[in-house]
Amino acid sequence: MLIDLAWRSLLNRRSSALICVLTIAISVALLAGVEKIRQDMREGFFNTVSGTDLIVGARAGQLELLLYSVFHIGAATNNIRWQSYQRLAADPAVAWAVPLSLGDSHKGFRVVGTTSAFFRHYRYGHDRPLRLSAGSLFDGLHQVTLGAQVAAALGYAVGDEIIVSHGLGSTSFAQHKDQPFRVVGILAPTGTPLDRSLFVSLESITAIHAGWRAGVPLPGMSVDSATLAAMDLTPDQITAVMVGLKSKTAVFQLQRAINSYRGEPLLAILPGVALQQLWQVIGRIEQAMLAISACVVLAGLTGMLGVLLTSVQQRRRELALLRAIGASPLHLLTLVLFEALLLTIGGVLAGLAALWALLLVAREAVGDAFGLYLTLAWPDGLTLIVVAVLLAGSLAGTLPAWRAWRYTLADGLTPKT
Repeated sequence: MLIDLAWRSLLNRRSSALICVLTIAISVALLAGVEKIRQDMREGFFNTVSGTDLIVGARAGQLELLLYSVFHIGAATNNIRWQSYQRLAADPAVAWAVPLSLGDSHKGFRVVGTTSAFFRHYRYGHDRPLRLSAGSLFDGLHQVTLGAQVAAALGYAVGDEIIVSHGLGSTSFAQHKDQPFRVVGILAPTGTPLDRSLFVSLESITAIHAGWRAGVPLPGMSVDSATLAAMDLTPDQITAVMVGLKSKTAVFQLQRAINSYRGEPLLAILPGVALQQLWQVIGRIEQAMLAISACVVLAGLTGMLGVLLTSVQQRRRELALLRAIGASPLHLLTLVLFEALLLTIGGVLAGLAALWALLLVAREAVGDAFGLYLTLAWPDGLTLIVVAVLLAGSLAGTLPAWRAWRYTLADGLTPKT
């Protein structure tokens, strides 16, 4: 009966009740949205490269190898020999091995030398394969496939010619002008570092450095297409290797074998472990986001507290009449608590409904634009958040409920002078 009475009382004050519900709904939608983004952002970060069991490079720091091979940040301190890659690829435990050659750029964007196997085996997000938005993948010398952001930022289309620069600076005076590349394809957006990369064959990387020594072209060593056709363009060195295994159980055994390889100093890392270490460094931002959203919810509940206190003050005669017909102070206290709970429940439901409707409509656009692939799954921590908000809403109703409990019959019926 008290719940029905509380519901009718709120309907009688629907304007202030709706404002209260709207305030809580916005607060809850923001807090739940931050928790949803936080979880999906974490999963997306850990799935920047998925399906790859090991990343192998020259012996250095674990995070350093991850940064330059996956995120294309920084540069390798050393390369690894092609023979080491061949030996690794021939290991019985290895299902596939994709070589990467880094060190050149184009207007500040990294050029990645690799093979067609890269596009078959690379996965990101929730096991998403790479797709083309235009053209095709490179399949010969001086052909380049662009990442989506490169094409958009520089205005390139299929058929355009570009010049690759030696080194990683945004401005370079050492350019491979004698061997321009033709754009043959553009990748669909992924929201990963691949969007800011250009992909060419390993043979193309070797070809553009023919006649170069220590990063400088030798005088009179211009190489024409006929000379390139007769050359063996197999690279002598590469930067890193992405490895997929036939059985996940062999990963630690192969990692130990690579790290103790006597041919040259190599380092094999597990991408998931390295990403976890990197997240510990940059993941504090999610805690700040959650704290800000919690403050917004607190502001919404404070607004509800103000509405209820004002309502109790304005309803002194109504409460006095309820006392006159037999309602006890405990009944009045419970009535106001039910009102606070109903407002909180309404705000929580409205906020969650609005959030999931927004996810349903905008998640594909957000994924394409920012690389944040939002799912419709219920976040792990959201249940705790909902319970906490409901408890906080009930707690916010205790003060006006206590005020209602204190009102006596004489206080309600006697006008103040």
